[in-house]
Amino acid sequence: MRMRLFDSFSTARTNELKIAIGLAVEPPFWVRRGLRVMGGIALAFLIFLFLPWTQNITGVGRVTSLSPDVRPQTLHAMIPGRILRWYVQEGERVQAGETLLVIGEIKDYYLDPALPLRLREQLEAKQNTAAAQREKIRSLEQQVTALREAYRNSLERARNALVQSELRYQADSAAWEAAKVEAQLAESQYVRQESLYVQGLRSLTEFQQRKQRYQDAQARLLAAQNRLMISRTDVQNARIQIDFVTADYREKIAKAESDLQSAQSYLYEVEGSIAKLRNEITNVEQRWRFHYVTAPQQGYIVRAVRTGVGEVIKEGEPLAVFMPANYKLAAELFVRPLDAALLKPGKEVRLQFDGWPAFVFSGWPQLSYGTFGGRIYTIDYVDNGTGYFRVLVEPNPTEDKPWPSLLRMGGGVRGWFLLEDVPIWYEIWRQINGFPPDMTAQFYQTKASPTK
Repeated sequence: MRMRLFDSFSTARTNELKIAIGLAVEPPFWVRRGLRVMGGIALAFLIFLFLPWTQNITGVGRVTSLSPDVRPQTLHAMIPGRILRWYVQEGERVQAGETLLVIGEIKDYYLDPALPLRLREQLEAKQNTAAAQREKIRSLEQQVTALREAYRNSLERARNALVQSELRYQADSAAWEAAKVEAQLAESQYVRQESLYVQGLRSLTEFQQRKQRYQDAQARLLAAQNRLMISRTDVQNARIQIDFVTADYREKIAKAESDLQSAQSYLYEVEGSIAKLRNEITNVEQRWRFHYVTAPQQGYIVRAVRTGVGEVIKEGEPLAVFMPANYKLAAELFVRPLDAALLKPGKEVRLQFDGWPAFVFSGWPQLSYGTFGGRIYTIDYVDNGTGYFRVLVEPNPTEDKPWPSLLRMGGGVRGWFLLEDVPIWYEIWRQINGFPPDMTAQFYQTKASPTK
């Protein structure tokens, strides 16, 4: 009996101990629920890490025009003057060539309204002077030609006179030689006749006749010698005459050529003055056109910079801000040099414009709302001076949603340049290591390509 009571007591005690041990080991309900939630979150995060993520580069900028000739521009004064009248109002639409304002002159040289007429009169006078100078040059050229011809004729005449003098000299020289021989013969006969007369072999009359013949021979010899000397002098004079004619005509020709050169030099000066007057007339006519500031193309007068009538303005001073009407919208975004190396023309861009609300997921552009499509048109080859590169973005023609028609030049814009699709865990790893987006994409494609 005691044994049975002891056994039942032992069994009850054992059951109570088992129940106590079980309650102590099993966790509470809220712990079990927390563990399930954390496991679900971990599983969801693990799945999230393998979701695709579109790499992108962010840039901010402003709205502009694709073509430089239709961007906002400033109209400047081409000449100094004073404002006489405005013909348009701010915000008014104008046509190409329409007069915007008129500028009056302030320089005393241009105050004469008949200045072009005066300049044309001066030009006509200079042209008449040039014509007269050309006639003078023609006359001087004829004079030089006549002097050259006269020089040739005079030189030929002097040379002929020299030849005649030389021939006369030769004849007189021969006559002198003959007279000398005759004088020597008469002398010898006179000496013999004198000797015979002294010896008494000849009469006085014969001696006197021989003496007379001797004296006549001496006289003829002296006359022939005189004529020879005169002929020699004529030859020397003829040679001197040739030198004189040469020197005289060379002097005359040189003087005439000097006058000709002076006339041509003066003609060149007159022609230079004519060209200068023509240039001045053209400049005056062009300057008078600058009195009227006109619209370069169809557009709007955004803002007048100088407004007062009678206000004096300087050359090159801004007058008004002009906005062309026919423009093609574009966006200029600025990116870092590290990001600019990864971009190229044709890449897609998502844009958010100021004033148009948007819900943006940069990594999931297909889930974004309120953004507009674009593509890169060009990338600057140099930075903008602050270390950033400008990227010009045009509307994407493949997009069905056009850009807003109410966009204004200069409005703010934010853009996301879409690159490659990679898993999110790769993007996190890239951000932690500071690698460029494209490097990670290429690495991922290289790793993934063998398993495809």
